[in-house]
Amino acid sequence: MKNNYRLLMGLLFLAGPVMAQDATVPLNQDVYRLIDRYHIKYPTENLHTSFKPYGRAKVAELGEAARQDAVSGTRPDEYNVNYLLNDNWNHTRFSRDNENPRPVLRHFYTNKTDLYHYESPEFTLRVNPVLGLQAGKDNETDGLRYINSRGVQVEGTIDGKLGFYTFLADNQAKLPGYVNHRIERDNIVPHEAYWKDFSSEGYDFFSARGYVNYAATKHISVMLGHDRNFIGNGFRSMILSDYSAPYFFLKLQTQVWKLQYTNLYAELTQSFQRADQLYDKKYMTLHHLSINLLPNLNVGVFESVIFGRDHGRFELQYLNPIIFYRSIEQGLGSEDNALLGADFKWDIRKRVQLYGQVVLDEFLISELRAGNGWWGNKFGLQGGAKYIDAFGVSNLDLQGEINLARPYTYQHEDPAKNYQHYLQPLAHPLGANFAEAVAIVRYQPLPKLTLTGKAIVSRYGQDPEPGNPASNYGGNVLKPYTTRSGDPEQPATVRDGNYGQTIGQGITTDQVYGEATASFQLMYNMFLDVTQVVRRAAADDSRFDQRSSFTAVSFRWNIPQRTHEF
Repeated sequence: MKNNYRLLMGLLFLAGPVMAQDATVPLNQDVYRLIDRYHIKYPTENLHTSFKPYGRAKVAELGEAARQDAVSGTRPDEYNVNYLLNDNWNHTRFSRDNENPRPVLRHFYTNKTDLYHYESPEFTLRVNPVLGLQAGKDNETDGLRYINSRGVQVEGTIDGKLGFYTFLADNQAKLPGYVNHRIERDNIVPHEAYWKDFSSEGYDFFSARGYVNYAATKHISVMLGHDRNFIGNGFRSMILSDYSAPYFFLKLQTQVWKLQYTNLYAELTQSFQRADQLYDKKYMTLHHLSINLLPNLNVGVFESVIFGRDHGRFELQYLNPIIFYRSIEQGLGSEDNALLGADFKWDIRKRVQLYGQVVLDEFLISELRAGNGWWGNKFGLQGGAKYIDAFGVSNLDLQGEINLARPYTYQHEDPAKNYQHYLQPLAHPLGANFAEAVAIVRYQPLPKLTLTGKAIVSRYGQDPEPGNPASNYGGNVLKPYTTRSGDPEQPATVRDGNYGQTIGQGITTDQVYGEATASFQLMYNMFLDVTQVVRRAAADDSRFDQRSSFTAVSFRWNIPQRTHEF
């Protein structure tokens, strides 16, 4: 293992002519919604939107492209574009617009965006506090539901070649009842890693992320860090989402001509027992090629492999950045978990975007044509659309999306090879064995006020015994597909689980999730949110019925909303 890490560190310091390197814009639904909105309206070739997070310099370039129209446009658009430029001030020629004529105690908030900052040709530094406070009531539990997060965020650059970022927050939380049900099932707090009990029904955990980003050549960047990544242009991702806990990774990103090629090597945690011990490791290698076929049409293809070896050993052959992983898997005689697929986005008249994904875990066309529900036809699909300034109403944005995954997609017989990290799916939060429709309405009537409504309708299958690995209808990615369940009243091929597998099998559950949020920006990156969540789950087995209502008020400072949209 020491040799592996020496190799990774060596890649960080490849010699050669370099371009300026920067930090990335932290993953945040609200900020990335703005970026995607303006990239539809003002497309820039350098920004490939399918692999997130984005570099700050590319977002600043987008902000500059949008600035001219925004100044003569609506007040919310002007406000949003100035936000993007100020947030990325060290990469734009409009950086002076971010200067604050009235700093605090001479040294603090000398610009509008940072508690403390320093800038020179050799070194930039940004330091900001992190504070997230939420209080609410839930109909399923007694007492106050709350989140209390305090921390710090630091980022900067060195010599224009090395970018760095770190985020650390200490959290205590009492969560709504439906979230507690998920924690009881999987023994993990959504989005997080190690946790401890806090008070009665509470959870205590750290949130830590960080990386260094090095410009190896003019067109190649190398990032080593502990964070999340997201692939796709949708609300969800069927390939790789930011739902799970952060993980250690090495990312190589090459951008030339109309291409962006990303290699991701990640170390994942196989299991979690809440004990002071070394947890079993496993690994993911993924490569994704993004191609701008036309100025308004982007297509991507990807392949990934999840694998584990004795004593936590990394399979060095998977380090090859430009090889078909499936051929390596076969050559090694292993049964690692390989996925492949594609994604696309198509912008139409700078107002509409169509996008989608397809993920193939295992697939036989002959079995699909037979229509007999063969268990091995494991795949996921996504299709969606965004409509900017809908029906001619400025700053009214609509989004619709459909997602589905066949039973047993992402599962594997070996827990070292299933598609999860820290007991959480790496793709969709429902795992598999589901179909889902999403509708999102966002309206910004005033520069500082954003209204968001979300409706998520889903049908999914649950296991009669959620904690029993032998009770497996294909939804929980933590369970082995070798324990797949069949219908005992059907012929042998269906009874043994080989055929007759359909989406929603098991305890069929129809769920409606509704969320309405009013968010007001008090000052830069300081928000006051009022949120109402209504969730109804009607199952074939009344034990799984849920009727949840959660109302909350939140104060956020340099921290994104913590959502549980499942």
